[in-house]
Amino acid sequence: MSTYLPTIKQLQYLVALHEHGHFGRAAESCFVSQSTLSAGLRELESLLGVTLVERSRRVVRFTTLGEQVVEKAHRLLREAEELSDLVQAAGKPLAGTVKMSVIPTIAPFLLPRILPRLRRERPELKLLLREETSHAAVESLQHGRVDCVLLALPFITGEVEMEHIADDRLFVAFPKDDPRDPPASIPPAMIDEGRLLLLEDGHCLKEHALAACNRPELRASATMIGTSLHTLVQMVNNDLGLTMLPEMALEAGILNGTDVVARPVKSANAKREIALIWRKNSPRSEEFKLLAEELRAG
Repeated sequence: MSTYLPTIKQLQYLVALHEHGHFGRAAESCFVSQSTLSAGLRELESLLGVTLVERSRRVVRFTTLGEQVVEKAHRLLREAEELSDLVQAAGKPLAGTVKMSVIPTIAPFLLPRILPRLRRERPELKLLLREETSHAAVESLQHGRVDCVLLALPFITGEVEMEHIADDRLFVAFPKDDPRDPPASIPPAMIDEGRLLLLEDGHCLKEHALAACNRPELRASATMIGTSLHTLVQMVNNDLGLTMLPEMALEAGILNGTDVVARPVKSANAKREIALIWRKNSPRSEEFKLLAEELRAG
């Protein structure tokens, strides 16, 4: 049996360096100096008797063994987090720290409505938020960087537990006085693929919008240019095209102060499911179900 076991801190340094690919940024993420992080990693390598990281002035490159150790480190850190979670879950529910990722097409519209009530009614809950795309959020969940994720389905999440929060209808937004403005809803066939503006790759709302239309040619024709829904609305407001928006964004007033109107898409697929997900068999599962209830009540 080895006489030396890596410390949690050393494994955190290693994982941070792998994530950021830069000693300075890794040190900042761990709230230590660069020299402290570098010394911790050198001590880890020295006591293990192996080289995990190849260092040069410009490049940080992990050895093959280093990559394998990082993968193990992710699992060990996640287990350590769950050990802490197990103790915390035995206390008062929805108390202490919960790290939650939220995707950008939900965060600015749902959270302002929910957070004030949570602060008022759950004063012992410290909700640490991280805004990132669905792919990055699921990766953060798998690696233990966050405890749960608020995202939109369908999306590939791996083995997780989840709670439904709400169904969010999709609408077509276009300039006011458009001659093709129907009185009620818009069938997908009426959407002009040459004018359709969508979020750039990485945002799951783009896939939900294309699925709602059920027109394969839109994928090749749509102009995927926006970095945020607010940017897309301003483009539509300046008559540069049309876009698709979720109902929660409309309810939050994203069209206020613009000459943009929105009509629901007439399609069975014209919606996305808002859900809270967390790692399967998490000891805080019941706590996350309570959090989902709070989100639904928002």
